[in-house]
Amino acid sequence: MNRSVAIASILFVGISLAPVGNHVAADEQPLFGYSAESSRTERQWEEKLRAIPSPENLRAYMQKLSARPHHVGSAYDKENAEWIAAKFKEFGLDTHIEQFDVLFPTPKERVVELVEGGPKFVAKLQEPTLSQDPTSNQQFEQLPTYNAYSIDGDVTAPLVYVNYGIPEDYEQLDRMGISVQGKIVIARYYHSWRGTPLAPTARPMESSAAASRTCRFIPVTRSRPALAPRKTPSG
Repeated sequence: MNRSVAIASILFVGISLAPVGNHVAADEQPLFGYSAESSRTERQWEEKLRAIPSPENLRAYMQKLSARPHHVGSAYDKENAEWIAAKFKEFGLDTHIEQFDVLFPTPKERVVELVEGGPKFVAKLQEPTLSQDPTSNQQFEQLPTYNAYSIDGDVTAPLVYVNYGIPEDYEQLDRMGISVQGKIVIARYYHSWRGTPLAPTARPMESSAAASRTCRFIPVTRSRPALAPRKTPSG
């Protein structure tokens, strides 16, 4: 959301500063649905807009906005909002900040562990720091890793590997006669995003399909490997 606002601010200021394009040929075929005159005007505005984006500004703005953890209600979230508002005012826009009270759950306890069917394993649930990312070691202000707005619960169940956990993977499991109903599923985090349905049904948690889901991060693959589901001995 902050990213969109920052980019928009660049567009607003650039529109008033960029010169009108002079490269629109008078004899060009008018755009569909436009008169010859309005077509020339449209193309001039398009040239202006294409000339506005500045990679240097975008990089600086994104580094500023993402320099510290800035989840809703955090100190740096407020600082970002005030910085964006100041930018908008600098661009000549009538700007003010509104405040809203919202429900934002954060976890008190998180545990993911393998209790049988193999060696005892307890997940760290923490991303490692990266030398090329100076912000990745900011543990103090970071929220713990968790699935926002998921329900509270303590689930113990057989584990099923579901590849990327996208609808096609669940359909493949179905064809192989493997059910995820009442199971904990583990998926690779790629080829989808957090809003992708976890199964052919809209929401497995609510539809009593999978009992729980977790994701693991792996290196990016260029081709999608065949699905090779595994179940724990008790599953």
